[in-house]
Amino acid sequence: MARITIISPDGRQERELGAHNSLGRHPNNTHQVLDRIVSKEHCHIDLVNGRYVLKDLGSLNGTFVNGERVSEKLLEPGDEITLGSTRILFQEDGRASSGGPQPRSPSADAAAPVPRPSAPMPPTSKVTIAPGMVESHIRTKLAPLLDQSFLPERLVQDNDALRRDYEKLRASYELMQAIGVELDVDRLLAKIVDAAFQILPADRGVVLLYDDDRQLKPRCVRTKQTKAAGEEVVLSTTIIEEVLRDKAAVLSSDASVDSRFQGAHSIIMQGIRSSMAVPLIHGNEVFGIMMLDSQIAANAFTEKDLQLFQNVANQAAIAVQNSLYARKLQAEAVTRERFQRLLSPAIAEQVISGKLEVKKGGELRETTVLFSDIRGFTSMSESIPAQDVVHMLNDYFELMVELIFENEGTLDKFVGDEIMALFGAPVGHADDALRAVRTAMKMLQVLEREFNAPRRAQGKPTFEIGIGINTGEVVAGYLGSSKALEYTVIGDTVNTGARLCSVAKAGQCIISEFTFEKVKDHFDVEELPPQQVKGKAKALKIYNVLGFRDVARAWDDRTRPS
Repeated sequence: MARITIISPDGRQERELGAHNSLGRHPNNTHQVLDRIVSKEHCHIDLVNGRYVLKDLGSLNGTFVNGERVSEKLLEPGDEITLGSTRILFQEDGRASSGGPQPRSPSADAAAPVPRPSAPMPPTSKVTIAPGMVESHIRTKLAPLLDQSFLPERLVQDNDALRRDYEKLRASYELMQAIGVELDVDRLLAKIVDAAFQILPADRGVVLLYDDDRQLKPRCVRTKQTKAAGEEVVLSTTIIEEVLRDKAAVLSSDASVDSRFQGAHSIIMQGIRSSMAVPLIHGNEVFGIMMLDSQIAANAFTEKDLQLFQNVANQAAIAVQNSLYARKLQAEAVTRERFQRLLSPAIAEQVISGKLEVKKGGELRETTVLFSDIRGFTSMSESIPAQDVVHMLNDYFELMVELIFENEGTLDKFVGDEIMALFGAPVGHADDALRAVRTAMKMLQVLEREFNAPRRAQGKPTFEIGIGINTGEVVAGYLGSSKALEYTVIGDTVNTGARLCSVAKAGQCIISEFTFEKVKDHFDVEELPPQQVKGKAKALKIYNVLGFRDVARAWDDRTRPS
């Protein structure tokens, strides 16, 4: 069975592949890809002679496999397909990836064996960190940040030092071979502990990392033997505090204590074990601890084992930090993509860089809300093929959104054929109301000149829009579930703006008295009869914007009409 994973800023979708599969922006495709720069029918993935073949359909922005643009490509498991800003991973059960690690020669395996778990290692054991449940006797403690430098070969005089350096290199090599380029932190930690089991004679392994509240929490618990899964792993607070305080690797003999006899003069030993604990350090900051133990005997580990484990921890710390950094970059890329859909490029870059803050919670902001709606769209869409309607809307939205961004407004959402835009959230300007009305007048102008006129000349249908604008206080912030947050605004100001849009006739821009007070020096308007709208006890004073009073003052250098 073959499948694809579609990865976009909105999340991941797993899809099974049939014999014929079409991918593109249009909903009639086998697999719809909601990406503005993907073609309506972008590419096909077809089963040909038992293998899946990707074929680009002449798309404008191209189809890429593993970073290279292709017109036709035989797919291998693990291939990454890129359409626009969307990533698609191809997987096929029963076939190994030809791009992955290749089988190694027997001689290579003999020289440096790659760690392989000898038995399943389920992360099902429970971890308890409790004072008084473990008594520890510290046998050896290595100095903080053990020196991992290597002398040049000509300067090495001590065979024992040479052997120690070799062991360090062997441990590092085998660990890197085991973890590869894993970016998922939890899977990475599991691979690190599994590799440690192959290098050191341990039975159980635990990795503790600090969470966002600076609490040390178990992130990985592994047992070498399947039968040991599910047992409780009790950790010594004495050892943990020693490692954190001194940033040192510790080798100890631990005795588990039966909690029923705490406080008694004699204690009942539940078992004696040998354990090692090493800090995970980034820079000079401890961000976690790795621990291994053996229940064979109190002296199962040697000082050499502790040095090796310290080396494993040093490599693990680098790998974990690289993974966390990669995840951070990935999250920033998703954030960048989302903000670039809502904000003009210049404003989006300021928000992403931290120069402008978008608060996660709701906040009161004075905002001007713009709604535009296509008049007669429902009846028009009934008489035009759906594919043509979608194509018309995409062309129309492309023009309108560009005008919103020119005036540094925020695209809040599309609702069918309606556009909702914000001026003042998340980024505010002193002249947000002016920017909103200026955008509306430009929308009417551009719609006629660049959209309707060419279509009319070709005998194609055209659009007419009505626009409503209102200014006032809103609550702005992120709304939605934990998996689908959306920045938007709510409040009576928003509802009134939508009502004004419904009042506007084709070609009209209707503004409220609150917006009028802020732009009356820049635009000629006509006052219309007060309008009674749903949800308002009193009729609203409304105005129809006729045009610019002073073109030089109404437009800036970037958006002045040609």
